[in-house]
Amino acid sequence: MSVMYIVLPLALIFAGVFVAAFIWAVRQGQLDDLETPAARMLFDDDAPARATNRATQADSSSSTASEGSVPSVPQPDQD
Repeated sequence: MSVMYIVLPLALIFAGVFVAAFIWAVRQGQLDDLETPAARMLFDDDAPARATNRATQADSSSSTASEGSVPSVPQPDQD
């Protein structure tokens, strides 16, 4: 029973520290956006769009192009 006099205050101190850390994280904006960081690795700038355009153009031009010719690749618009 005497150990409760030590464990209970320690548990309350630990709980208080974790609650304070959580409140600090929320105020600092650490939990504002939960979706973007996890999905950021899936976005690779414009690379997939260019690869899709090249594949589509290669498929359409391969039926009309002669043997040995290389289809031209469209350049992205420069704004």
